[in-house]
Amino acid sequence: MDATIRDALRRSLGTRARRWLLVGTLVAGALAAVALVAAAPPEDRTFAELSGTAQSLMSVATPFFGILLVRDLRRGPVRLPVLPTVLAVGLPAVVIGVVGVLICAATLALTPAEVADEPWRFAGTVAVGSVLVQVVAGLVGTGLGLLLRSVVVAFLATIILPLGLFALLGAVDDLRPAQPWLTPFGSVRNLLSGQMSALRWVHWLCVLLIWGVGLNAVGAALLNRRGRPTGR
Repeated sequence: MDATIRDALRRSLGTRARRWLLVGTLVAGALAAVALVAAAPPEDRTFAELSGTAQSLMSVATPFFGILLVRDLRRGPVRLPVLPTVLAVGLPAVVIGVVGVLICAATLALTPAEVADEPWRFAGTVAVGSVLVQVVAGLVGTGLGLLLRSVVVAFLATIILPLGLFALLGAVDDLRPAQPWLTPFGSVRNLLSGQMSALRWVHWLCVLLIWGVGLNAVGAALLNRRGRPTGR
């Protein structure tokens, strides 16, 4: 493995604050799953419903890992390549997604209450979708971290921009079908429902290209431009 990638992976969870952020994110997901099991009617006590709630909540925090990685990149004494930093956000994203799957599975399996008739329906697709949701969330964090210098502004933007676009498209009947094509939240609902068709996988791929690849490409180009010498 390339040394720059190893260093970026180490930094992704390399401080006590980031490890506590990871723990806090997972605890929030666990509490959400337990609360849903306790409050929901039996027909909503399914792996898909638990994952939809817990993974969506945890995905709010996942971009912060990417933003912090980009902050490290800006503060380094030597300008490092952007790509290893972008790829490194996959580590906390996958950890959150996988542990979230285990949390939801354990919560459902151990609940003493009545559950739905088919509580594990689409479980495999939901498990894969859970990880993909967190990966895209992490990439949104690195992308906006590259575009915006302020950590706080970048983090707020990871919430406001995707949800704002989703709400804007939803407010116009003719634009509502574009939600799963253009917004992370539109594809998240499909992934965490487990009911994925070929068209819905294309929806997710478009979101990945826009919010994962495109946003980071623009951010990397802007960062490189800012770092370029201005002398004649």
